[in-house]
Amino acid sequence: MFEFNWPWLFLLLPLPLLLLLLKPAASTNNTRLRIPGFAQHSLSNQSIEPRSRRLSLFEWLLWLLLVSAAANPTWLDEPILLPNEGRDIMLAVDLSGSMTEQDMAYNGQYVDRLTMVKAVLSDFIEQRTGDRLGLILFGDTAFLQTPLTRDLKTVTKMLNEAQIGLVGRATAIGDALGLSVKRFASKDDSNRIVVLLTDGQNTAGNLNPDDALLLAREEGIKVYTIGVGSDNPRGFSLFNMGGSGGSNLDERLLKNIADDTGGLYFRAKDVAGLKQIYAELDKLEPISADEKTFRPQSSLFYYPLLIAILLISLNVMLSTLRALKEPN
Repeated sequence: MFEFNWPWLFLLLPLPLLLLLLKPAASTNNTRLRIPGFAQHSLSNQSIEPRSRRLSLFEWLLWLLLVSAAANPTWLDEPILLPNEGRDIMLAVDLSGSMTEQDMAYNGQYVDRLTMVKAVLSDFIEQRTGDRLGLILFGDTAFLQTPLTRDLKTVTKMLNEAQIGLVGRATAIGDALGLSVKRFASKDDSNRIVVLLTDGQNTAGNLNPDDALLLAREEGIKVYTIGVGSDNPRGFSLFNMGGSGGSNLDERLLKNIADDTGGLYFRAKDVAGLKQIYAELDKLEPISADEKTFRPQSSLFYYPLLIAILLISLNVMLSTLRALKEPN
């Protein structure tokens, strides 16, 4: 579809004609040109006739092209359905030393907790079409690995590159929750969600979990907490020989955070349980059904402008050639 962004500019088309009509009429008497010293050439008897008060077809064409360019002609493509606003989801993943414990069955073998979380969480991220996701990693403290974005591939890449001990071996749940709240501070009030995955209890950080919980509640942010770890005591950890299972998990704290913010607490003891939790999150926080449309548009003002410039250049070139051909 073709249209002009400012069609009212075409009201300027008669402007040159109005200027000619308002201009005082030139005298009909011949205007003689007297140049001292040139009388012998009989130039003193020559006269200059007043120019016609008309615009040539060429001049009208140039003016039409310039006005058309100023009106900004635009081509509108077919409407495109955009993903709805979706949700803003901040993922907070524990990288403490206990996440190396190999007590999670995955693809027929026992793997460490972080490997299992990466595998299942990657599938969860890929299905978040229309949502904006961010990634926070925490250990001794918390840091923002990926700000909120719809670039899901980048979030997945940053998650897969995370390593145990990257931010220390302790567990700063309060810092992770506080940083999540801080990143949401400039966002809208609706659909702001934190998914916090940990296998332990708060043992480090600068912010107490209770204080971070108060901030989240004041900002209206829902926090869904997930306790990771099997009850199977066969686990093996790189940082502590022998498995501790889920004995170090502070479920009371995680339940309190979820309940006070309007979220829920889940316990992920295996891969199937974690997948079920993510499916449940889809039900709890559905995406709005309203769809937005977008019409790509391309500005075409440079076409009439370029044609006008070419015509002017051609006219100047022809005039110059004619002048060169005339005898001196």
